[in-house]
Amino acid sequence: MTQTTDRTTDRTTARTASRATPRATTPARAGLPGRRRRARRALAAATAVVVTALAVAPASAASAPRPAPAPAPAHQALGRGTLLGVTPVADLSRAEVAAFLEGAGVDTSTVRHGLRGYRLTYRTVTPQGAPTTATGLLVLPQGGERRLDLVADTHGTMVHRDYAPSVAEDFGLYAPYLHAAAGRAVAAPDYLGLGKGPGLHPYMDTASSVSASLDMLRASRTAAASLGRPLTGDVYGTGFSQGGQVAMALGRELARGADRRFRLRALAPVAGPYDLRGAEVPALLDGRVNDISGVFYMAYFLTAQNRLHPVYADAAEAFRQPYAGYVEQLFDTRHTEEDIVTKLPGSVRELLTDAFLRRLGHPTGGLLSALKAQDGTCDWRPEVPVRLHAAAGDTDVVIANSVSCAADLARNGVKAPVIDHGKADHNGSFKLAGPQIVRWFDRLARG
Repeated sequence: MTQTTDRTTDRTTARTASRATPRATTPARAGLPGRRRRARRALAAATAVVVTALAVAPASAASAPRPAPAPAPAHQALGRGTLLGVTPVADLSRAEVAAFLEGAGVDTSTVRHGLRGYRLTYRTVTPQGAPTTATGLLVLPQGGERRLDLVADTHGTMVHRDYAPSVAEDFGLYAPYLHAAAGRAVAAPDYLGLGKGPGLHPYMDTASSVSASLDMLRASRTAAASLGRPLTGDVYGTGFSQGGQVAMALGRELARGADRRFRLRALAPVAGPYDLRGAEVPALLDGRVNDISGVFYMAYFLTAQNRLHPVYADAAEAFRQPYAGYVEQLFDTRHTEEDIVTKLPGSVRELLTDAFLRRLGHPTGGLLSALKAQDGTCDWRPEVPVRLHAAAGDTDVVIANSVSCAADLARNGVKAPVIDHGKADHNGSFKLAGPQIVRWFDRLARG
């Protein structure tokens, strides 16, 4: 989840900064001098060679029969995490990274390196388990250690596909750039249906966000090795808003041995909606969530979840007119947040029917299934350090979510502090937390 009102300001600021800190590969857009244009072309050519090599299967070296291989793990049988393409999307010096983050109001004291970014295309699965593809952003530091630890960074609510990290120009880049500039590789999945991936985004479907994120780690491992920066296997998990919840669930899967090539080292999510039924929905109904964001989140959640659970048979059961007639079309991954909020009412009570509002307070059936499927991401026992960042001033994802997460962890014998960033708003909580998380990961990496 991401605050819609502040997001517009962040996007404007970042676009202004991007004129001085090029990200795109097109020289005319980036305004690169000749030397850097040649370097970018060389980078693209080298990457093309890597992709070609990945696409060609090695010929058999002998005709003699070989023993039958052991059955492949399920994810391998489906080709999950197979790297399909690598596209250079960023090449920034240390000074350019610092200027970009400074323009967004992010502390740059941990920026030690320039970076190179790549859009990865890879195989994954739909919420129903069918094969599909997704994209994500792999960012590698320029300089530093040859073998790199990996930060798994999962993003917050995004409604337009071009907000996703591998195609973003603003908020979707802050965390990946911050961590890569500190000397770690960063895998930032776009999730399903965002970036260059096909279809619609199954918003707040935790299971498919985790499967797409796990497969992004696998694709990143292949790409990083081919680019001469192999990964150590150590993974530091973080994420913001929706991505905070995904980070906890992804950490759980890694801890359970979802892929033995990765070792979870720490978790530091920011402002995650970990408890929809006990914290976030009550806050939305009693006014602790601001009206604009509440309407946006609720419309997005219900229309997306209805494709996965029988939340309503007809939009008019949940939404008042005229919104019932077009609300589903607003979330087609082509509308911006700014466009959507102008087409929706000013409060959740104006958006939803009286009957559905009562049902939201006491969910049953498909609505209850949709809510339950996203909760419980903190109800496990991590064997690694955990810190939960949040802000009492957040009126998008209330701090009660993080308090609830800490309580779940405590019941499992894990003490996870809730670090309160005070009066900061939703996006502000990340801007304060991000550099602190980088420094914490630094300390843990040093042992």
